Amino acid sequence: MLEKENAKELDVQSDWVQSYISSPEKLQQLYKRTLLVVVISQIFGGAGLAAGVTVGALLAQDMLGTDSVTGIPTALFTLGSAGAALFVGRLSQRFGRRSGLAAGFLAGGIGAIGVVMSALTNSILLLLISLLIYGAGTATNLQARYAGTDLANSTQRAKAVSMAMVSTTLGAVAGPNLVDYMGGFAISIGIPALAGPFILAAAAYILAGLVLLILLRPDPFIVAKAISDVQSTSSNLPLKEDSNLLSINKRGIFAGAAVMVLTQFVMTAIMTMTPIHMGHHGHSLKEVGLVIGFHIGAMFLPSLVTGYLVDKIGRSFMAIASAITLLISGVLAALGPDDSMAVLITALALLGLGWNFGLISGTAILVDAAPPSTRAKTQGSVDVLVALSGALGGVLSGMIVAGSSYSTLTLVGGVLSLVLIPVMIWSHKNKK
Repeated sequence: MLEKENAKELDVQSDWVQSYISSPEKLQQLYKRTLLVVVISQIFGGAGLAAGVTVGALLAQDMLGTDSVTGIPTALFTLGSAGAALFVGRLSQRFGRRSGLAAGFLAGGIGAIGVVMSALTNSILLLLISLLIYGAGTATNLQARYAGTDLANSTQRAKAVSMAMVSTTLGAVAGPNLVDYMGGFAISIGIPALAGPFILAAAAYILAGLVLLILLRPDPFIVAKAISDVQSTSSNLPLKEDSNLLSINKRGIFAGAAVMVLTQFVMTAIMTMTPIHMGHHGHSLKEVGLVIGFHIGAMFLPSLVTGYLVDKIGRSFMAIASAITLLISGVLAALGPDDSMAVLITALALLGLGWNFGLISGTAILVDAAPPSTRAKTQGSVDVLVALSGALGGVLSGMIVAGSSYSTLTLVGGVLSLVLIPVMIWSHKNKK
């Protein structure tokens, strides 16, 4: 049904495709319109993501009654995001970005509603299932960044990613700082306070999905793929790629994936346990929201500058900058006073910034290397690994802190991030 709709909507024939190829102005208009729609959806998506991240661990701690499993919520919704990333990637490859992204956000909204219901009924099983489904919103929030790159050339890709990401900032920063208000609202309607932010998450994710479903037409991925197909046919390009080019592409895909996977692992592990660590040292829920708000703001707000730097001074340079920034964050969090808000805000902001550098540079490396014919599917597969690394980070973070300390966790994460440096050196070895 969707295939027929897309075929009818876009009428992928040589004359239609040629109208975009022969008119850069028309293609540029579609590119700008696509970015605008993605920006609007990401504002809502950011609120949905941040609200759940802020209190997920605290809700689990409250319902499960122990600290050692407080990494489970992050693990579950990142594990759920792994399955969703694969699903959204495959759906986008077959039907276009509109169908894939809208489905992912709507599923995330349903998961958030389930979390609220689990808190209301005190059902642990429903909580665990709902967090898994809620992860679809997390995956879609990340996958949306690819929609901005579909119609961008090689010198615009990082900036296109940054446009999609920076628009998440408004919702992402507002979400944690609405924790108190949403908690009060939840209590007023007979729902536990910690479930309040998930009411916001449900509304935000559903709105993000509807924006994409209604407004993302024509679909940027279908347009880009059609143009690539026509250009390849008209150029009489051989079906088999040059073996050296294929080798470079595989190396680029691996390098891009490695950057995103490692930065996601380190960031998620430290972020997951920070609210618990703060709770143990007498910080209020409002202070937790403030620290996480700065962290998520740093994850997305610098994106425009980061995108410019990635396009200007290089993908590898910014990937290495990511590793160094994460190291500084880990050392600062480990050595700073536990009761210092200034230290916690700075460390978590640097953690978000290091993740930002890694995600944008890694995404650009991946888009450069993946051919249009398999790009969405490859992107979805890589985001599965990114999500799984986050799930692993969430699980291990609770175990490490329970068995050792928060300082050990942050130091290990910071040192681990330095693996990106030899990966970047290897990716350029024998490259011509």
